[in-house]
Amino acid sequence: MTTKPTGDDLHTVFKRSDLGGDDRLDLMEFGMALDSIGLSWTRAEVQDRFERADTNRDGYISLPELRILLESQGWSESGVPSAHG
Repeated sequence: MTTKPTGDDLHTVFKRSDLGGDDRLDLMEFGMALDSIGLSWTRAEVQDRFERADTNRDGYISLPELRILLESQGWSESGVPSAHG
């Protein structure tokens, strides 16, 4: 079962996945972040979520964009993601 990362935990996941150390995630790093919090999406789903989450269209995902994405995918206070996003 996956659990909702707390603000600090999500920040830690983001930092660990940010291999470039530039405070943004490219597609590969984004996939690593999702894997580390237990989200199992296909490559196509990861690509789709990446494109939708990249609200400023800079080709990267920021921590706020990641947080918004997780909330939009059904992450609730109980920590149980919805079946589909």
